[in-house]
Amino acid sequence: MSFTLELGQKAPDFELPATDGKTYRLSDFDDKNVLVVFFTCNHCPFVVGSDEVTRATAEKFADQGVKFVGINSNSVNTKPDDSFDVMVERMEEQNFPWTYLHDKSQEVVKAYGALRTPHFYVFDQNRELVYTGRGLDNPRESGKATVNDLENALSEHLAGKKITNPLTNPIGCNVKWDGKDEHWMPAEACDLV
Repeated sequence: MSFTLELGQKAPDFELPATDGKTYRLSDFDDKNVLVVFFTCNHCPFVVGSDEVTRATAEKFADQGVKFVGINSNSVNTKPDDSFDVMVERMEEQNFPWTYLHDKSQEVVKAYGALRTPHFYVFDQNRELVYTGRGLDNPRESGKATVNDLENALSEHLAGKKITNPLTNPIGCNVKWDGKDEHWMPAEACDLV
């Protein structure tokens, strides 16, 4: 069994606090046609380098019933910059068009099997996985990116087409696991590379 969710699998449920002071479950987004769950954080250069492209993609598809939900699962013990307080500050400064959740226990990131930040999961109306992987082919320097796999997947899905590349390798920093050094990754994750 692979570490990360496989295409066609259902979105695992969650109950997590957000930077807006509310707590959200998967069912809170039932009114959306498509749900994009992505694992992100405050500091990673691959996240910071591509946040504005992610913003543009979220805004582009918002009126088609697409909702973006960012989840920060990084251990604050490994990376203090990924604290909930810094998440709140970042959302206040940047006003990103997504709900930003905190997965302090890291149970949600394990359920989804996210490997890196950022790592995107696109779920259809039935909350079955139709795309997973990277947003851009160069998230650290988005100006040099040649492919926006996330936007392509959303465009094809919303047009009722089969997604050309439904599975790509996420590009970014490893998830910062609690009690592990920065380079630790479950052995199963190597199966995807």
